[in-house]
Amino acid sequence: MHQDMALVATVAIGFVLAAGFGYLADRLRLPPLVGYLVAGIMMGPFTPGFTADSALAAQLAEIGVILLMFGVGLHFSASDLIAVRGVAIPGAIGQIVLATLLGMGLCSLWGWSLGAGLVFGLCVSVASTVVLLKALEERNLVNSPNGRVAIGWLIIEDLAMVLTLVLLPIIAQVLGDPGADAAHQASASGTSIVLTIVLTLVKLGAFAVLAIVLGPRLVPWLLTLVARTGSRELFTLTVLAIALGIAFGSATIFGVSFALGAFFAGVIMSESHLSHRAAADSLPLQNAFSVLFFVSVGMLFNPMVVFEQPVAVLATVALITFGKSLIAFGFVLLLRYPVSMALTVGASLAQIGEFSFIVAGLGVSLGLLSQEGHDLILAGAILSITLNPAIFWAAGKLKIAMSGAMPGYGERKFATLSHALDVIKAKAEERENQQQLKKQQLLSMFPLFSQVNDHALEELLLLFRPTSASPGDKVIRVGERGDAMYFISAGAAEVRLPGNAILLEAGSFFGEMALLSGGLRTADVIAVDFCQFLKLDRRDFNIFMTRHPRLRAAVSDMARERKRMNVAPDTGSPVPE
Repeated sequence: MHQDMALVATVAIGFVLAAGFGYLADRLRLPPLVGYLVAGIMMGPFTPGFTADSALAAQLAEIGVILLMFGVGLHFSASDLIAVRGVAIPGAIGQIVLATLLGMGLCSLWGWSLGAGLVFGLCVSVASTVVLLKALEERNLVNSPNGRVAIGWLIIEDLAMVLTLVLLPIIAQVLGDPGADAAHQASASGTSIVLTIVLTLVKLGAFAVLAIVLGPRLVPWLLTLVARTGSRELFTLTVLAIALGIAFGSATIFGVSFALGAFFAGVIMSESHLSHRAAADSLPLQNAFSVLFFVSVGMLFNPMVVFEQPVAVLATVALITFGKSLIAFGFVLLLRYPVSMALTVGASLAQIGEFSFIVAGLGVSLGLLSQEGHDLILAGAILSITLNPAIFWAAGKLKIAMSGAMPGYGERKFATLSHALDVIKAKAEERENQQQLKKQQLLSMFPLFSQVNDHALEELLLLFRPTSASPGDKVIRVGERGDAMYFISAGAAEVRLPGNAILLEAGSFFGEMALLSGGLRTADVIAVDFCQFLKLDRRDFNIFMTRHPRLRAAVSDMARERKRMNVAPDTGSPVPE
Protein backbone atom coordinates (compact mmCIF):
# COMPACT_ATOMS: atom_id res chain seq x y z
CA MET A 1 0.00 0.00 0.00
CA HIS A 2 1.24 3.49 -0.85
CA GLN A 3 2.72 5.33 2.12
CA ASP A 4 0.43 8.31 1.50
CA MET A 5 -2.54 6.10 2.36
CA ALA A 6 -1.19 5.04 5.76
CA LEU A 7 -3.45 7.44 7.67
CA VAL A 8 -6.57 6.45 5.72
CA ALA A 9 -5.78 2.74 6.07
CA THR A 10 -5.13 3.01 9.80
CA VAL A 11 -8.38 4.85 10.47
CA ALA A 12 -10.54 2.82 8.09
CA ILE A 13 -9.33 -0.65 9.10
CA GLY A 14 -9.19 0.41 12.76
CA PHE A 15 -12.84 1.44 12.75
CA VAL A 16 -13.96 -1.63 10.76
CA LEU A 17 -12.20 -4.12 13.05
CA ALA A 18 -13.20 -2.23 16.20
CA ALA A 19 -16.86 -2.25 15.12
CA GLY A 20 -16.77 -5.95 14.32
CA PHE A 21 -14.93 -7.13 17.43
CA GLY A 22 -16.83 -4.64 19.61
CA TYR A 23 -20.13 -6.13 18.45
CA LEU A 24 -18.82 -9.68 18.99
CA ALA A 25 -17.69 -8.77 22.51
CA ASP A 26 -21.12 -7.35 23.29
CA ARG A 27 -22.79 -10.56 22.08
CA LEU A 28 -20.49 -12.50 24.40
CA ARG A 29 -21.63 -10.20 27.26
CA LEU A 30 -18.22 -8.55 27.45
CA PRO A 31 -17.62 -4.78 27.37
CA PRO A 32 -17.12 -3.46 23.80
CA LEU A 33 -13.72 -2.07 24.78
CA VAL A 34 -12.44 -5.66 24.99
CA GLY A 35 -13.31 -5.94 21.31
CA TYR A 36 -11.48 -2.69 20.58
CA LEU A 37 -8.35 -4.05 22.27
CA VAL A 38 -8.57 -7.28 20.24
CA ALA A 39 -8.93 -5.18 17.07
CA GLY A 40 -5.70 -3.41 17.97
CA ILE A 41 -3.89 -6.69 18.55
CA MET A 42 -5.04 -7.89 15.12
CA MET A 43 -3.64 -4.71 13.53
CA GLY A 44 -0.38 -4.79 15.47
CA PRO A 45 3.07 -5.96 14.35
CA PHE A 46 2.91 -9.14 16.46
CA THR A 47 0.07 -10.80 14.54
CA PRO A 48 -0.10 -11.84 10.86
CA GLY A 49 -1.95 -9.82 8.25
CA PHE A 50 -2.31 -6.07 7.96
CA THR A 51 0.03 -4.01 10.16
CA ALA A 52 -1.12 -0.48 10.83
CA ASP A 53 1.16 2.50 11.34
CA SER A 54 1.53 2.46 15.14
CA ALA A 55 2.89 6.02 15.27
CA LEU A 56 -0.15 7.38 13.43
CA ALA A 57 -2.51 5.30 15.57
CA ALA A 58 -0.89 6.67 18.74
CA GLN A 59 -1.37 10.26 17.56
CA LEU A 60 -5.01 9.62 16.65
CA ALA A 61 -5.48 8.01 20.04
CA GLU A 62 -4.03 11.13 21.67
CA ILE A 63 -6.78 13.16 19.98
CA GLY A 64 -9.29 10.75 21.50
CA VAL A 65 -7.81 11.26 24.96
CA ILE A 66 -7.90 15.05 24.47
CA LEU A 67 -11.56 15.05 23.41
CA LEU A 68 -12.60 12.65 26.16
CA MET A 69 -10.85 14.66 28.87
CA PHE A 70 -12.35 17.81 27.39
CA GLY A 71 -15.79 16.25 27.76
CA VAL A 72 -15.04 15.40 31.39
CA GLY A 73 -14.05 19.00 32.04
CA LEU A 74 -17.33 20.21 30.54
CA HIS A 75 -19.19 18.30 33.26
CA PHE A 76 -16.63 18.67 36.05
CA SER A 77 -16.27 22.21 37.31
CA ALA A 78 -13.37 23.62 39.30
CA SER A 79 -15.78 23.71 42.25
CA ASP A 80 -16.14 19.91 42.01
CA LEU A 81 -12.36 19.50 42.18
CA ILE A 82 -12.17 21.77 45.22
CA ALA A 83 -15.02 19.89 46.91
CA VAL A 84 -13.28 16.48 46.66
CA ARG A 85 -9.78 17.74 47.51
CA GLY A 86 -9.96 16.41 51.08
CA VAL A 87 -9.99 12.80 49.88
CA ALA A 88 -8.54 13.05 46.35
CA ILE A 89 -5.25 14.83 47.15
CA PRO A 90 -3.97 12.82 50.16
CA GLY A 91 -5.42 9.60 48.78
CA ALA A 92 -3.89 9.93 45.32
CA ILE A 93 -0.45 10.97 46.58
CA GLY A 94 -0.35 8.27 49.23
CA GLN A 95 -1.54 5.61 46.81
CA ILE A 96 1.10 6.58 44.20
CA VAL A 97 3.87 6.37 46.81
CA LEU A 98 2.83 2.99 48.25
CA ALA A 99 2.03 1.42 44.85
CA THR A 100 5.40 2.58 43.50
CA LEU A 101 7.16 1.02 46.51
CA LEU A 102 5.26 -2.24 45.96
CA GLY A 103 6.34 -2.24 42.31
CA MET A 104 9.94 -1.60 43.28
CA GLY A 105 9.77 -4.44 45.78
CA LEU A 106 8.43 -6.82 43.14
CA CYS A 107 11.20 -5.79 40.73
CA SER A 108 13.85 -6.37 43.38
CA LEU A 109 12.63 -9.97 43.63
CA TRP A 110 13.22 -10.27 39.88
CA GLY A 111 16.72 -8.84 40.25
CA TRP A 112 16.02 -5.60 38.38
CA SER A 113 17.93 -2.39 38.99
CA LEU A 114 16.66 0.42 41.22
CA GLY A 115 15.89 2.64 38.22
CA ALA A 116 13.91 -0.10 36.46
CA GLY A 117 11.97 -0.76 39.66
CA LEU A 118 11.18 2.93 40.06
CA VAL A 119 9.86 3.28 36.50
CA PHE A 120 7.90 0.03 36.79
CA GLY A 121 6.39 1.12 40.11
CA LEU A 122 5.38 4.52 38.75
CA CYS A 123 3.77 2.87 35.71
CA VAL A 124 1.58 0.56 37.78
CA SER A 125 0.68 3.30 40.28
CA VAL A 126 -1.35 5.52 37.93
CA ALA A 127 -4.68 4.54 36.39
CA SER A 128 -6.17 5.43 33.01
CA THR A 129 -8.67 8.28 33.10
CA VAL A 130 -10.10 7.12 29.75
CA VAL A 131 -10.86 3.62 31.07
CA LEU A 132 -12.30 5.05 34.29
CA LEU A 133 -14.67 7.36 32.41
CA LYS A 134 -15.94 4.53 30.23
CA ALA A 135 -16.58 2.42 33.32
CA LEU A 136 -18.36 5.22 35.18
CA GLU A 137 -20.46 6.18 32.15
CA GLU A 138 -21.64 2.60 31.65
CA ARG A 139 -22.80 2.50 35.29
CA ASN A 140 -24.21 6.05 35.35
CA LEU A 141 -21.78 7.03 38.13
CA VAL A 142 -20.04 10.04 36.56
CA ASN A 143 -22.18 12.56 38.45
CA SER A 144 -22.38 10.58 41.70
CA PRO A 145 -20.25 11.62 44.73
CA ASN A 146 -18.23 8.40 44.41
CA GLY A 147 -17.67 9.04 40.71
CA ARG A 148 -16.63 12.65 41.35
CA VAL A 149 -14.08 11.51 43.94
CA ALA A 150 -12.69 8.87 41.57
CA ILE A 151 -12.31 11.42 38.75
CA GLY A 152 -10.73 13.98 41.09
CA TRP A 153 -8.36 11.27 42.37
CA LEU A 154 -7.16 10.53 38.84
CA ILE A 155 -6.78 14.22 38.01
CA ILE A 156 -4.37 14.49 40.96
CA GLU A 157 -2.55 11.41 39.65
CA ASP A 158 -2.23 13.05 36.24
CA LEU A 159 -0.77 16.18 37.84
CA ALA A 160 1.73 14.04 39.74
CA MET A 161 2.74 12.28 36.53
CA VAL A 162 3.43 15.63 34.85
CA LEU A 163 6.02 16.29 37.56
CA THR A 164 7.32 12.73 37.21
CA LEU A 165 7.97 13.13 33.47
CA VAL A 166 10.02 16.24 34.17
CA LEU A 167 12.08 14.67 36.98
CA LEU A 168 12.72 11.24 35.44
CA PRO A 169 15.61 12.34 33.15
CA ILE A 170 17.38 13.92 36.15
CA ILE A 171 16.82 10.78 38.21
CA ALA A 172 18.25 8.74 35.33
CA GLN A 173 21.44 10.85 35.45
CA VAL A 174 21.74 10.36 39.21
CA LEU A 175 21.21 6.60 39.04
CA GLY A 176 23.39 6.14 35.95
CA ASP A 177 26.51 8.09 36.96
CA PRO A 178 28.06 6.67 40.14
CA GLY A 179 31.74 7.34 40.60
CA ALA A 180 34.57 8.75 42.63
CA ASP A 181 33.04 12.21 42.70
CA ALA A 182 29.69 10.82 43.88
CA ALA A 183 29.24 13.41 46.65
CA HIS A 184 29.70 16.29 44.24
CA GLN A 185 27.37 14.64 41.69
CA ALA A 186 24.72 14.02 44.35
CA SER A 187 24.93 17.65 45.51
CA ALA A 188 24.70 19.02 41.98
CA SER A 189 21.90 16.64 41.07
CA GLY A 190 20.02 17.53 44.25
CA THR A 191 20.21 21.20 43.35
CA SER A 192 19.09 20.42 39.82
CA ILE A 193 16.12 18.42 41.09
CA VAL A 194 15.03 21.24 43.41
CA LEU A 195 15.30 23.82 40.62
CA THR A 196 13.39 21.57 38.23
CA ILE A 197 10.61 21.00 40.76
CA VAL A 198 10.34 24.74 41.42
CA LEU A 199 10.31 25.53 37.69
CA THR A 200 7.65 22.88 37.03
CA LEU A 201 5.48 24.13 39.88
CA VAL A 202 5.84 27.71 38.59
CA LYS A 203 4.74 26.58 35.12
CA LEU A 204 1.78 24.66 36.55
CA GLY A 205 0.87 27.68 38.67
CA ALA A 206 1.04 30.00 35.68
CA PHE A 207 -1.13 27.63 33.66
CA ALA A 208 -3.65 27.39 36.52
CA VAL A 209 -3.79 31.18 36.91
CA LEU A 210 -4.38 31.68 33.18
CA ALA A 211 -7.00 28.91 33.17
CA ILE A 212 -8.84 30.28 36.21
CA VAL A 213 -8.52 34.04 35.60
CA LEU A 214 -8.35 34.56 31.85
CA GLY A 215 -10.11 31.45 30.57
CA PRO A 216 -13.61 32.03 32.05
CA ARG A 217 -13.60 35.55 30.60
CA LEU A 218 -12.29 34.77 27.13
CA VAL A 219 -13.71 31.35 26.22
CA PRO A 220 -17.44 31.98 26.97
CA TRP A 221 -17.19 35.33 25.17
CA LEU A 222 -15.64 33.63 22.14
CA LEU A 223 -18.29 30.89 22.12
CA THR A 224 -21.08 33.48 22.30
CA LEU A 225 -19.49 35.48 19.49
CA VAL A 226 -19.34 32.43 17.22
CA ALA A 227 -22.80 31.18 18.23
CA ARG A 228 -24.25 34.51 17.13
CA THR A 229 -23.27 33.68 13.55
CA GLY A 230 -25.85 30.89 13.63
CA SER A 231 -23.47 28.46 11.91
CA ARG A 232 -23.57 25.02 13.53
CA GLU A 233 -20.42 23.84 11.76
CA LEU A 234 -18.50 26.97 12.77
CA PHE A 235 -19.60 26.52 16.39
CA THR A 236 -18.49 22.88 16.41
CA LEU A 237 -15.20 23.85 14.78
CA THR A 238 -14.64 26.53 17.44
CA VAL A 239 -15.32 24.03 20.24
CA LEU A 240 -12.76 21.62 18.78
CA ALA A 241 -10.28 24.45 18.19
CA ILE A 242 -10.54 25.51 21.84
CA ALA A 243 -10.15 21.94 23.11
CA LEU A 244 -7.22 20.99 20.88
CA GLY A 245 -5.65 24.46 20.96
CA ILE A 246 -5.56 24.73 24.75
CA ALA A 247 -4.36 21.13 25.05
CA PHE A 248 -1.52 21.66 22.56
CA GLY A 249 -0.63 25.11 23.91
CA SER A 250 -0.54 23.93 27.52
CA ALA A 251 1.74 21.02 26.56
CA THR A 252 4.06 23.20 24.46
CA ILE A 253 4.30 26.23 26.73
CA PHE A 254 3.72 24.91 30.24
CA GLY A 255 4.81 21.28 29.92
CA VAL A 256 1.35 20.04 30.94
CA SER A 257 0.07 16.85 29.34
CA PHE A 258 -2.40 17.04 26.45
CA ALA A 259 -5.03 15.28 28.55
CA LEU A 260 -4.68 17.65 31.49
CA GLY A 261 -4.74 20.72 29.25
CA ALA A 262 -7.90 19.44 27.55
CA PHE A 263 -9.52 18.78 30.92
CA PHE A 264 -8.96 22.37 32.01
CA ALA A 265 -10.24 23.58 28.63
CA GLY A 266 -13.48 21.76 29.37
CA VAL A 267 -13.61 23.17 32.91
CA ILE A 268 -13.21 26.69 31.48
CA MET A 269 -15.92 26.14 28.87
CA SER A 270 -18.30 24.70 31.49
CA GLU A 271 -18.75 28.26 32.79
CA SER A 272 -20.56 29.18 29.57
CA HIS A 273 -24.31 28.61 29.20
CA LEU A 274 -23.42 27.05 25.83
CA SER A 275 -21.48 24.20 27.48
CA HIS A 276 -24.29 21.67 26.95
CA ARG A 277 -24.37 22.47 23.25
CA ALA A 278 -20.57 22.19 23.10
CA ALA A 279 -20.73 18.79 24.81
CA ALA A 280 -23.41 17.52 22.42
CA ASP A 281 -21.51 18.71 19.34
CA SER A 282 -18.19 17.15 20.39
CA LEU A 283 -19.62 13.84 21.66
CA PRO A 284 -19.54 11.92 18.33
CA LEU A 285 -15.86 12.75 17.83
CA GLN A 286 -15.11 11.85 21.45
CA ASN A 287 -16.63 8.40 20.98
CA ALA A 288 -14.92 7.76 17.64
CA PHE A 289 -11.42 8.79 18.68
CA SER A 290 -11.64 7.17 22.12
CA VAL A 291 -12.12 3.87 20.27
CA LEU A 292 -8.82 4.51 18.50
CA PHE A 293 -7.17 4.90 21.91
CA PHE A 294 -8.03 1.31 22.82
CA VAL A 295 -7.07 0.11 19.35
CA SER A 296 -3.65 1.76 19.66
CA VAL A 297 -3.13 0.11 23.07
CA GLY A 298 -3.88 -3.27 21.54
CA MET A 299 -1.38 -2.65 18.74
CA LEU A 300 1.46 -2.30 21.25
CA PHE A 301 0.75 -5.63 22.92
CA ASN A 302 2.85 -8.70 22.15
CA PRO A 303 0.69 -11.73 23.06
CA MET A 304 3.79 -13.97 23.32
CA VAL A 305 4.84 -12.29 26.57
CA VAL A 306 1.94 -14.04 28.30
CA PHE A 307 3.37 -17.43 27.33
CA GLU A 308 7.04 -16.54 27.77
CA GLN A 309 6.69 -14.92 31.23
CA PRO A 310 3.37 -16.09 32.70
CA VAL A 311 4.43 -15.69 36.34
CA ALA A 312 5.70 -12.14 35.86
CA VAL A 313 2.55 -11.21 33.93
CA LEU A 314 0.30 -12.62 36.65
CA ALA A 315 2.29 -10.81 39.35
CA THR A 316 2.01 -7.52 37.42
CA VAL A 317 -1.73 -7.92 36.92
CA ALA A 318 -2.21 -8.86 40.57
CA LEU A 319 -0.31 -5.77 41.70
CA ILE A 320 -2.44 -3.54 39.46
CA THR A 321 -5.84 -5.07 40.12
CA PHE A 322 -5.51 -6.09 43.77
CA GLY A 323 -2.50 -4.43 45.35
CA LYS A 324 -3.23 -0.93 44.11
CA SER A 325 -6.98 -1.29 44.75
CA LEU A 326 -6.40 -2.40 48.33
CA ILE A 327 -4.11 0.59 48.93
CA ALA A 328 -6.77 2.99 47.61
CA PHE A 329 -9.46 1.18 49.61
CA GLY A 330 -7.42 1.58 52.78
CA PHE A 331 -6.70 5.28 52.19
CA VAL A 332 -10.38 6.10 51.67
CA LEU A 333 -11.27 4.33 54.92
CA LEU A 334 -8.39 6.03 56.78
CA LEU A 335 -9.75 9.38 55.64
CA ARG A 336 -13.06 8.31 57.24
CA TYR A 337 -15.22 7.93 54.17
CA PRO A 338 -17.69 5.03 53.75
CA VAL A 339 -16.99 1.56 52.39
CA SER A 340 -19.07 2.20 49.25
CA MET A 341 -16.75 5.04 48.21
CA ALA A 342 -13.67 2.97 49.05
CA LEU A 343 -14.88 0.13 46.83
CA THR A 344 -15.72 2.45 43.92
CA VAL A 345 -12.34 4.19 44.07
CA GLY A 346 -10.55 0.84 44.45
CA ALA A 347 -12.29 -0.59 41.38
CA SER A 348 -11.60 2.62 39.44
CA LEU A 349 -7.85 2.30 40.03
CA ALA A 350 -7.61 -1.42 39.16
CA GLN A 351 -6.14 -0.71 35.72
CA ILE A 352 -3.39 1.30 34.04
CA GLY A 353 -3.35 3.22 30.78
CA GLU A 354 -2.09 6.23 28.88
CA PHE A 355 0.32 7.75 31.43
CA SER A 356 1.80 4.32 32.13
CA PHE A 357 2.73 3.97 28.45
CA ILE A 358 4.27 7.45 28.39
CA VAL A 359 6.35 6.85 31.53
CA ALA A 360 7.40 3.37 30.34
CA GLY A 361 8.45 4.74 26.94
CA LEU A 362 10.48 7.49 28.59
CA GLY A 363 12.07 4.92 30.92
CA VAL A 364 13.17 2.79 27.96
CA SER A 365 14.60 5.81 26.09
CA LEU A 366 16.57 6.83 29.22
CA GLY A 367 17.98 3.34 29.66
CA LEU A 368 16.23 2.78 32.97
CA LEU A 369 13.69 0.16 31.84
CA SER A 370 14.35 -2.84 29.61
CA GLN A 371 12.12 -3.92 26.73
CA GLU A 372 11.08 -6.86 28.92
CA GLY A 373 9.75 -4.43 31.53
CA HIS A 374 7.99 -2.42 28.83
CA ASP A 375 6.25 -5.57 27.56
CA LEU A 376 5.15 -6.50 31.08
CA ILE A 377 3.61 -3.06 31.59
CA LEU A 378 1.72 -3.36 28.29
CA ALA A 379 0.53 -6.86 29.22
CA GLY A 380 -0.59 -5.55 32.61
CA ALA A 381 -2.46 -2.70 30.93
CA ILE A 382 -4.26 -4.93 28.41
CA LEU A 383 -5.28 -7.53 30.97
CA SER A 384 -6.25 -5.04 33.70
CA ILE A 385 -8.39 -3.02 31.27
CA THR A 386 -10.09 -6.25 30.16
CA LEU A 387 -10.69 -7.34 33.77
CA ASN A 388 -11.85 -3.91 35.00
CA PRO A 389 -15.58 -4.45 34.25
CA ALA A 390 -15.48 -7.68 36.26
CA ILE A 391 -13.78 -5.85 39.14
CA PHE A 392 -16.51 -3.18 39.10
CA TRP A 393 -19.11 -5.97 39.16
CA ALA A 394 -17.34 -7.59 42.12
CA ALA A 395 -17.17 -4.22 43.91
CA GLY A 396 -20.92 -3.84 43.49
CA LYS A 397 -21.50 -7.25 45.05
CA LEU A 398 -19.13 -6.42 47.92
CA LYS A 399 -21.05 -3.19 48.60
CA ILE A 400 -24.16 -5.26 49.20
CA ALA A 401 -22.35 -7.87 51.26
CA MET A 402 -20.52 -5.28 53.40
CA SER A 403 -23.44 -2.89 53.81
CA GLY A 404 -23.97 -3.99 57.40
CA ALA A 405 -20.30 -4.55 58.30
CA MET A 406 -19.47 -0.94 59.25
CA PRO A 407 -22.82 0.81 59.77
CA GLY A 408 -22.57 4.58 59.85
CA TYR A 409 -18.82 4.63 59.21
CA GLY A 410 -17.84 7.73 57.25
CA GLU A 411 -21.44 8.79 56.68
CA ARG A 412 -20.96 12.22 58.24
CA LYS A 413 -18.07 13.18 55.93
CA PHE A 414 -19.86 11.59 52.98
CA ALA A 415 -22.99 13.62 53.74
CA THR A 416 -20.93 16.82 53.92
CA LEU A 417 -19.26 16.04 50.59
CA SER A 418 -22.58 15.10 48.97
CA HIS A 419 -24.14 18.35 50.18
CA ALA A 420 -21.25 20.39 48.73
CA LEU A 421 -21.55 18.59 45.38
CA ASP A 422 -25.34 19.00 45.41
CA VAL A 423 -24.95 22.76 45.94
CA ILE A 424 -22.55 22.94 42.97
CA LYS A 425 -24.94 20.87 40.84
CA ALA A 426 -27.90 23.01 41.89
CA LYS A 427 -26.09 26.17 40.81
CA ALA A 428 -25.33 24.65 37.42
CA GLU A 429 -28.92 23.50 37.02
CA GLU A 430 -30.17 26.92 38.06
CA ARG A 431 -28.05 28.51 35.33
CA GLU A 432 -29.50 26.08 32.81
CA ASN A 433 -33.03 26.63 34.10
CA GLN A 434 -32.64 30.37 33.74
CA GLN A 435 -31.71 29.88 30.11
CA GLN A 436 -34.74 27.64 29.58
CA LEU A 437 -36.94 30.21 31.31
CA LYS A 438 -35.70 32.91 28.94
CA LYS A 439 -36.72 30.76 25.98
CA GLN A 440 -40.14 30.05 27.49
CA GLN A 441 -40.69 33.75 28.14
CA LEU A 442 -39.69 34.53 24.55
CA LEU A 443 -42.23 32.02 23.24
CA SER A 444 -44.91 33.28 25.61
CA MET A 445 -44.45 36.90 24.61
CA PHE A 446 -43.89 36.24 20.89
CA PRO A 447 -45.85 33.11 19.80
CA LEU A 448 -44.52 33.58 16.28
CA PHE A 449 -41.29 31.87 17.37
CA SER A 450 -43.12 28.60 17.96
CA GLN A 451 -42.22 27.99 14.30
CA VAL A 452 -38.59 27.25 15.26
CA ASN A 453 -36.88 24.63 17.44
CA ASP A 454 -35.05 24.93 20.75
CA HIS A 455 -31.63 25.50 19.18
CA ALA A 456 -33.02 28.33 17.09
CA LEU A 457 -34.51 29.98 20.18
CA GLU A 458 -31.14 29.81 21.86
CA GLU A 459 -29.59 31.37 18.77
CA LEU A 460 -32.18 34.15 18.84
CA LEU A 461 -31.33 34.99 22.44
CA LEU A 462 -27.73 35.46 21.31
CA LEU A 463 -28.69 37.49 18.23
CA PHE A 464 -31.02 39.88 20.03
CA ARG A 465 -29.47 43.18 21.12
CA PRO A 466 -31.37 44.71 24.07
CA THR A 467 -32.08 48.41 23.66
CA SER A 468 -34.36 50.97 25.29
CA ALA A 469 -36.18 54.23 24.56
CA SER A 470 -37.65 57.00 26.69
CA PRO A 471 -41.10 58.60 26.09
CA GLY A 472 -41.02 60.73 22.95
CA ASP A 473 -37.96 59.03 21.42
CA LYS A 474 -38.24 58.13 17.74
CA VAL A 475 -37.28 54.50 17.41
CA ILE A 476 -37.51 54.48 13.60
CA ARG A 477 -38.11 57.34 11.17
CA VAL A 478 -40.02 57.47 7.93
CA GLY A 479 -37.79 57.40 4.87
CA GLU A 480 -34.89 55.69 6.62
CA ARG A 481 -33.33 52.48 5.37
CA GLY A 482 -34.43 49.52 7.43
CA ASP A 483 -31.61 48.48 9.75
CA ALA A 484 -33.39 46.18 12.23
CA MET A 485 -36.59 44.52 13.40
CA TYR A 486 -37.84 45.42 16.90
CA PHE A 487 -39.67 43.30 19.46
CA ILE A 488 -41.28 45.16 22.40
CA SER A 489 -40.51 43.34 25.65
CA ALA A 490 -41.75 46.14 27.97
CA GLY A 491 -43.53 49.49 27.59
CA ALA A 492 -45.49 50.81 24.61
CA ALA A 493 -44.78 52.56 21.31
CA GLU A 494 -46.94 54.27 18.71
CA VAL A 495 -46.86 53.96 14.92
CA ARG A 496 -47.60 57.32 13.28
CA LEU A 497 -49.41 56.94 9.96
CA PRO A 498 -51.00 59.74 7.92
CA GLY A 499 -54.22 60.45 9.79
CA ASN A 500 -53.82 57.43 12.04
CA ALA A 501 -51.84 56.27 15.05
CA ILE A 502 -51.54 52.68 16.23
CA LEU A 503 -50.54 51.75 19.77
CA LEU A 504 -48.16 48.81 20.22
CA GLU A 505 -47.69 47.20 23.62
CA ALA A 506 -45.37 44.54 25.00
CA GLY A 507 -45.48 41.47 22.79
CA SER A 508 -45.74 43.42 19.54
CA PHE A 509 -43.07 43.80 16.91
CA PHE A 510 -42.39 46.18 14.05
CA GLY A 511 -39.82 47.12 11.41
CA GLU A 512 -39.87 43.90 9.40
CA MET A 513 -41.43 45.28 6.18
CA ALA A 514 -38.43 47.36 5.17
CA LEU A 515 -36.15 44.39 5.81
CA LEU A 516 -38.27 42.03 3.71
CA SER A 517 -38.80 44.46 0.82
CA GLY A 518 -35.44 46.19 0.89
CA GLY A 519 -37.30 49.51 0.74
CA LEU A 520 -37.45 52.49 3.08
CA ARG A 521 -39.40 52.99 6.31
CA THR A 522 -43.03 54.01 5.70
CA ALA A 523 -43.88 55.39 9.15
CA ASP A 524 -42.44 56.82 12.35
CA VAL A 525 -42.47 54.72 15.49
CA ILE A 526 -42.33 56.74 18.72
CA ALA A 527 -42.01 55.49 22.30
CA VAL A 528 -44.96 56.61 24.44
CA ASP A 529 -43.60 54.93 27.56
CA PHE A 530 -40.26 53.73 28.88
CA CYS A 531 -39.65 50.88 26.43
CA GLN A 532 -37.42 47.84 26.34
CA PHE A 533 -36.80 46.31 22.91
CA LEU A 534 -35.14 43.17 21.56
CA LYS A 535 -33.44 44.37 18.39
CA LEU A 536 -32.62 41.99 15.53
CA ASP A 537 -30.15 43.64 13.14
CA ARG A 538 -30.57 43.45 9.37
CA ARG A 539 -27.73 40.98 8.78
CA ASP A 540 -28.85 38.69 11.62
CA PHE A 541 -32.48 38.97 10.45
CA ASN A 542 -31.57 37.91 6.90
CA ILE A 543 -29.36 35.01 8.03
CA PHE A 544 -31.84 33.73 10.60
CA MET A 545 -34.83 33.96 8.25
CA THR A 546 -32.87 32.18 5.50
CA ARG A 547 -32.21 29.28 7.86
CA HIS A 548 -35.85 29.13 8.94
CA PRO A 549 -38.02 29.52 5.82
CA ARG A 550 -41.25 28.67 7.65
CA LEU A 551 -40.73 31.60 9.99
CA ARG A 552 -39.85 33.89 7.10
CA ALA A 553 -43.00 32.81 5.25
CA ALA A 554 -45.13 33.51 8.32
CA VAL A 555 -43.58 36.95 8.81
CA SER A 556 -44.00 37.74 5.10
CA ASP A 557 -47.66 36.71 5.16
CA MET A 558 -48.31 38.90 8.19
CA ALA A 559 -46.51 41.83 6.57
CA ARG A 560 -48.53 41.52 3.35
CA GLU A 561 -51.78 41.31 5.27
CA ARG A 562 -50.86 44.31 7.38
CA LYS A 563 -49.91 46.33 4.34
CA ARG A 564 -53.18 45.44 2.63
CA MET A 565 -55.34 46.35 5.58
CA ASN A 566 -53.10 49.18 6.79
CA VAL A 567 -54.36 48.53 10.30
CA ALA A 568 -53.05 46.76 13.39
CA PRO A 569 -55.26 43.72 14.10
CA ASP A 570 -54.23 43.17 17.72
CA THR A 571 -51.26 43.12 20.05
CA GLY A 572 -48.70 40.59 18.98
CA SER A 573 -49.32 41.08 15.26
CA PRO A 574 -47.04 42.99 12.93
CA VAL A 575 -47.97 46.58 12.24
CA PRO A 576 -47.24 49.14 9.56
CA GLU A 577 -44.20 51.26 9.74
